[in-house]
Amino acid sequence: MDVASLFVQALNGLAAASSLFLVAAGLSLIFGVTRIVNFAHGSFFMLGVYVAYSLVSHAAPTVSAALSVVVGDAASQTSAYFLLLLCSALATGVLGALVEVLLLRRIYKAPELFQLLATFALVLVIQDGTLWLWGAEDLLGPRAPGLIGAVDILGRRFPTYDLFLIAIGPLVLAVLWWCLQRTRFGVLVRAATQDREMLGALGLNPRHLFTAVFTLGCALAGLGGALQLPREPAHLGLDMATMGDAFVVVVVGGMGSIPGAFVAALLIAEIKALCIAVGTVEILGVSLAFSKLTLVAEFLVMAAVLMVRPWGLLGKAQSAPRAEEEAPFVLGGVHTQVVWLMVGAVLLALPLFTTDSPYTLVLSIDLLIAALFAASLHFIMGPAGMHSFGHAAYFGVGAYAAALLVLRAGVSSEAALLLAPLVSALVAAPIAWFAVRLSGVYLAMLTLAFAQIVWSICFQWDDFTGGSNGLTGVWPSDRWQDKSSYYWLTLALVALSVYALRRVLMSPLGYALRASRDSVDRAEAMGLNVARVQWVGFIVAAGFAGLAGALFAFSKGSISPDVLGVSKSVDGLVMVMLGGVHTLVGPLVGAVAFTALQDSLARSTDYWRAVLGASMLLLVLVFPQGIAGSVQKLWQRVRTSDARGDA
Repeated sequence: MDVASLFVQALNGLAAASSLFLVAAGLSLIFGVTRIVNFAHGSFFMLGVYVAYSLVSHAAPTVSAALSVVVGDAASQTSAYFLLLLCSALATGVLGALVEVLLLRRIYKAPELFQLLATFALVLVIQDGTLWLWGAEDLLGPRAPGLIGAVDILGRRFPTYDLFLIAIGPLVLAVLWWCLQRTRFGVLVRAATQDREMLGALGLNPRHLFTAVFTLGCALAGLGGALQLPREPAHLGLDMATMGDAFVVVVVGGMGSIPGAFVAALLIAEIKALCIAVGTVEILGVSLAFSKLTLVAEFLVMAAVLMVRPWGLLGKAQSAPRAEEEAPFVLGGVHTQVVWLMVGAVLLALPLFTTDSPYTLVLSIDLLIAALFAASLHFIMGPAGMHSFGHAAYFGVGAYAAALLVLRAGVSSEAALLLAPLVSALVAAPIAWFAVRLSGVYLAMLTLAFAQIVWSICFQWDDFTGGSNGLTGVWPSDRWQDKSSYYWLTLALVALSVYALRRVLMSPLGYALRASRDSVDRAEAMGLNVARVQWVGFIVAAGFAGLAGALFAFSKGSISPDVLGVSKSVDGLVMVMLGGVHTLVGPLVGAVAFTALQDSLARSTDYWRAVLGASMLLLVLVFPQGIAGSVQKLWQRVRTSDARGDA
């Protein structure tokens, strides 16, 4: 590695940092004012690329001809190109304003998790809308006129357009700083960031401010996407890929801090560029491929920053929001137990009635595994109030542990099912030790960082985990080869696990978790070691998630790194919220509803994500307590009205 290569890679990092900053700045603005973690922010970045492609491809000649009268023929093409990119950003901002007015304005007072569910549903709707409008193929736009060539830097050729991107980042930062520091709009934004309730006390209508900020944030994301048009094709995976990077930058820089987002974008982009520049080096006879760290470099940085400075590099410490105290969990009376016995009887007899429909039994196994995965996540979300964005890591570790025990160690599938949860618990122990010292969105993002690190290990360790190809031939023992037998085994283990989780919730540990969630100060005043209680709860949840993963591996016969990905963790969150966080049966109902709906829609329409997302949006707006929570609330109202009528 020579000086020239290192310098050019540093310039590449600066160009990447500018694009990343535009997206992260919009996300940071939105969170700072509205306190909504906008999971759909990456979708607006993706829309910026697609809209820019359409405008440049179809309107560039007309706009160029119109501008030639003003700026001349030489500069008309360049002016038209960048004017259309700005129009793409404005169009994205307008779409963001419509989303805020029609949807988000109705859920500002809802719990944060339901806001997250709504914005995730938007991701699904926007993704299928993009698929319907532009198709599934990658779309590569034309290069920017006037910036097509390259310049010579230390004997290396460097794209002129990347130099332009390097200048854009600081320019946008300066404009945003001036706007926030020197204008009345900026004063209101800073006031809302510090104390939203004070705006109403001063007689100001926060709705208009929220709409303006959301519009600006989405426009910045759209601008970041539009500027990427000459560098990479528009494709449907841009939303999730960009969303992960933007979240990391915002959290590392400090939620709500625009300068922090700029510094974090520079730091992360330059570290990744340095990893590429270093390449593979040999230290003490061991080859280290630093280029592979680019898959996880930003998450390593985020984990390190959050462990040392939980509120980010330039952020300010914020008090953790106090959770609303909920009614104690109860196991139910005699009538509830009778219902569960009837459900159990139906599930036990299911294989006897599905001999003509083998797929029904396969789907039933998937539903049971999803129910256990959701129940394990609910164990730390509901009673403990700890929101994990990386719970799939323990599901995946359990799956890989079971597969490796069978394939590498030659143990039986029965022993693997017993050992896999222990492996997941052991992996979770050090992660939880750091995670429980944070709260709110910072805890969620730290769990995401650690999960991505685990995913990267499984994805790149070819000799042990099979790398991106995963592991195949992971089948249970002969006695469980028949699908009916494996179904009964899965049903027994899932039922026992769910019952065990419910009993733990009624134990001293369960009450300690609830006390820690409701008020940390009061819990500590009573003599509870809150961090230790939450740490134990985290490990218990990880162990049961590992069992679900092991069951999944044997049911499919193979395992791949996808089961540890962010999308799997998000699926778990959706299941819990869909059913209802504050009910015992909620995660089970949510898991069954989400998995069954996803399966049926995927087999019936190419646009199943949009239908699923629209269903989730309807649920958030109409039944904010979740399916089970809303039914429980309705039943309580009926019983109350009947009691009043009898009186």
